[in-house]
Order: sequence, then structure tokens, then C-alpha cells
Amino acid sequence: MKYKDYYKALGVERTASDADIKKAYRKLAHKYHPDISKDPDGEEKFKEVAEAYATLKDPEKREEYDNLGKRPAGDNFTPPPEWQHRYSSDASAFDDVDISDILNAFRSGGQGGHSGGRARASFPEPGEDYSVHASVPLETIFSGGEMDVSVQVPEYDEHGLPHRVSRTFRVTIPKGATEGQRLRLTGKGGPGHNGGKAGDLYIVLSIAPHPQYRVSGRDLYSDLPLAPWEAVLGTSVEIPTLGGTVELKIKPGTSSGQRLRLTGRGLPSPGGTAGDMYAVVQIVVPKTVSKQEQELYEQLAAASKVNVREAVGKGTK
Repeated sequence: MKYKDYYKALGVERTASDADIKKAYRKLAHKYHPDISKDPDGEEKFKEVAEAYATLKDPEKREEYDNLGKRPAGDNFTPPPEWQHRYSSDASAFDDVDISDILNAFRSGGQGGHSGGRARASFPEPGEDYSVHASVPLETIFSGGEMDVSVQVPEYDEHGLPHRVSRTFRVTIPKGATEGQRLRLTGKGGPGHNGGKAGDLYIVLSIAPHPQYRVSGRDLYSDLPLAPWEAVLGTSVEIPTLGGTVELKIKPGTSSGQRLRLTGRGLPSPGGTAGDMYAVVQIVVPKTVSKQEQELYEQLAAASKVNVREAVGKGTK
């Protein structure tokens, strides 16, 4: 039969305490549970972890397993003589037998076990901390406020197996919260055991994409379309910002790609100093023009002495 290293499957030492074994099992069961894991081999790994825990959590099964001795996982070995005597006189009869089946059979046979059993000490064990991500609208980041965050967190059933459950929490988003900031919900994580306190739930914030603004730290960027004549002659335009509409003066000769700064119109910070907003000029050329407009453009082309390509070339030297 093949030897299975249950301690290695759980990632613990052979001297690990019951609490360490339980903690390791819960961590791995959560990681590989089919309802949660995206690992293609997760289901098989979950079965290995569950099988290891089923043996090591029971003091009598663990003792019988330890009596097999330590050997490499997957190593061929012959069960101890008392097992062969009890279940078969031929060692080859165990070739297709699983070690967990032997342990179960050994205990169910009522021989060699400890009839009185053992009392296991119960220690307070804190619940697990969980982290989930929440996408926050830019307007809420700017002004702060409350929002509902729906998450799926694992909960353990009476067998100690995790299952995803949906929960909704009302959380307060601080004004000027940043990308990646964590909000702590005390006691909203995994439940404690044996009187241990519940774990915490951490909401990791991310700023939702916005149709108008691009975020860079606490600065905002927004495109500002201008007609060619507005860029040449200058004008005044109304610019929407998160704090309201402002009027921006466009100087004559404004170029495409130029960034016009609106001081303090970016995202706020806890210290009170807000970032800036930049209106990025985009000169929009009409795709269709009337006959009169075409004639005017032709007159402009004939009258203009500006060679834009030559001007660009000089600007790069």
C-alpha cells in the first residue's frame, strides 16, 4: 500500500498541537474548497487535506497513524503485523487499500483501541480575518459618504467545511479615500471557536473607472474639446468638476495636448490639501463643413503665412 504523509498534506510538523492542525486545515480547506478555489487541482487537494484532517484531528487515529512510522509520501510499505493478522495473512492484500480505510477499520474493529478515549482540551481560537475588494464611485471618494458593500465570505458548517455566503455591510467611505485603502470591520470576519473572538473583515477600496475623469494620485485629468477657432482666438468655457462647474479662460494660440491646470479641483486629502485637475486640450476638427465654411477655410489657407510643420520641426531642435 502507498504511504500518505498527512502532516505534509497539512503543512505542519509531526509535533503539531491539535490547535495548529485545526488552524492549518481551515486555512487549506478554505484555499482549495471547490466552492472557492480557482485552482484546477483544487478539488483533489481539498480531498487530500480533508482526509489528513479526518485522521489527525482524532487522538486515537493519530496515534495509530504515528505508529506506522515516518516515511516518504507515496512510498510502498507493508502494514504492521497486527494489521496483517487482523485483516489478512497476505501483505499483498493491502496493495489496493487506502491508508485511511485501514485506520477506520482498525478503530471500528474495537481491538487495540482505547475504550475510554481521551479528553481533548479546548482552547479559545480566534476567527479568521478576511479581505474583500469594493469598487467605489469617484464622486463618493471626493465627498465621502456611506455605501452598501455586498461580499461573499466563507462560513464553516457543522463539519468544518467552508461555504460561500452573501453578506451586505453598510460602510462609511472617508472623504479622500485612496486606491488600496483598507477599511476594517471589527468582528465581521470568521467566527471564533471555544469562546475565541470573531475575526475582522477588511474592505479594500478601489476607485471605479469614471467616464469623464482619469485619476493619478490625487490629481484628475479630463479632456477638453476645442474648435480650431477657439484654440486660435481664445475663449471662455465652462468646465465640469467634481465640486461644481467653473469657468476657464482659454488663451489665444492654445495647442492640442496642452494641460490647463485648475488648482485644488482634484481629490481631497485627509490633511486638507486637495490635488489639482487638468483639462487636456483636444482640438476637434469638423468632419463636415458647409460651402460657406469651406470658402472661409480656403481664404484662411491663402492668407496664412504659418507653416505648422516647419514650426514643429524647429520646436524639436
